[in-house]
Amino acid sequence: MPRISREHLARVEGHGAIEVAIDGEAVREVKVRLFEGARLFEALLVGRRYDEVTSVAMRICAICSAGHTVTSLKAIEKAFGLRVSPQTELLRELLFLGQMIESHALHVFCLALPDYLGYAGALPLAADHPEEVKLGLWLKKVGNAIQEEIGGRAVHPVNAVVGGFGRLPSQEALRRLQGLLEEAVEQSDRVVALMKSLQTPDFCQSPNVYVALRPEGGRFGFFGETIVTSTGETKPVSAYREVCGEEVVRHSHAKQSRLAGKPFMVGALARLSLHGHLLGGRARAAMDQLLRLPSQNILDNNAAQAVELIFSLERALAIVKHLLAEGLVEEKPVAVVPRAGTGTAATEVPRGTLYHSYTFDQQGYLVAADIVTPTAQNSANMEKDVRAATERLLAGLPLDQIGDRLEMVIRAYDPCISCAVHLLDLRGASAAVEVLAPGEEA
Repeated sequence: MPRISREHLARVEGHGAIEVAIDGEAVREVKVRLFEGARLFEALLVGRRYDEVTSVAMRICAICSAGHTVTSLKAIEKAFGLRVSPQTELLRELLFLGQMIESHALHVFCLALPDYLGYAGALPLAADHPEEVKLGLWLKKVGNAIQEEIGGRAVHPVNAVVGGFGRLPSQEALRRLQGLLEEAVEQSDRVVALMKSLQTPDFCQSPNVYVALRPEGGRFGFFGETIVTSTGETKPVSAYREVCGEEVVRHSHAKQSRLAGKPFMVGALARLSLHGHLLGGRARAAMDQLLRLPSQNILDNNAAQAVELIFSLERALAIVKHLLAEGLVEEKPVAVVPRAGTGTAATEVPRGTLYHSYTFDQQGYLVAADIVTPTAQNSANMEKDVRAATERLLAGLPLDQIGDRLEMVIRAYDPCISCAVHLLDLRGASAAVEVLAPGEEA
């Protein structure tokens, strides 16, 4: 039986593969294999005291470490009934935005852009388009600078702790960030011009169910307490299991999620499709120029990330200006009084909705942990879109020319494969679960 096989997905975080079985002119089977090594983070967290949990959980990923940090802290504080100060909330949002800027700039300019311009990667792209690559890397550096100043370092922040921050940024540091962000916001027009110049293929049109958090405060943002879907459902964050019903699949180390038995999509395109009307400023102008929403083309996720990149720059600048105008108040982290209970928190990280749920005993030691990442939620939808793209492409292209375009589909999700792979309990289930290496037959 003819197959389209890519044993290593290029320009994504982690290790994955695509396999499509063709029967005549029909697609018989699609497998997106995520085969990063076993991730034992939930099990490693059990037995740790509350103030050790976040420093372990954030190491699920380097790219997403600020997102895991903030989400983990929120879950711990919910479990203990802690309320942090408005200043802490703003600083955490600023740290979070640094991650969004860094991650979106890296993906748009270095991982996705080569697909549109016909290059194998960022290095050959830079030889012919140095200014575009320089812009992307500089914007990524702006995001790193925010994380360094607020989080203590660019990767795996050490300064954000349960109840607050270890130290506050200086006025000089905030002024440096203001200067960087003002210059970055001015570069937004270049980002929009670049994205407008690209031709987005339409071979991956496929109906999508979108899921995202409802932003707080009636404005666009990445924090919320209610899950909403494009099918009209709403759930509190604590009911996340009713939305992302996970199941084990034999061909991947990552579970797959389905809503009412159907795949769904989380991420920038989902957020803008559901809540883009809340945008203002340059980001709203960029969205109006680059996207027609709701979109059914996953490749539009690249443009959606560019819009969110601009929003994140504008919002980060607004927070820095506010902190400079109001002045920072020296405050210690809120005191923790451990108690038995469960806390569940969610945020919108670059690739979609992230959930952390923790249960603690009376002394504040973790007895259970559950972390559901965006790429795990998107995995089933990736297979849906690969199938839809293959069905269209078969009509006009030979098999050996389809693989590159299928990789483009997967890259549009900006998958974080390491985050998606977590511990599976195989005790007594060896007959039901068999993860195959790329190219192996079931």
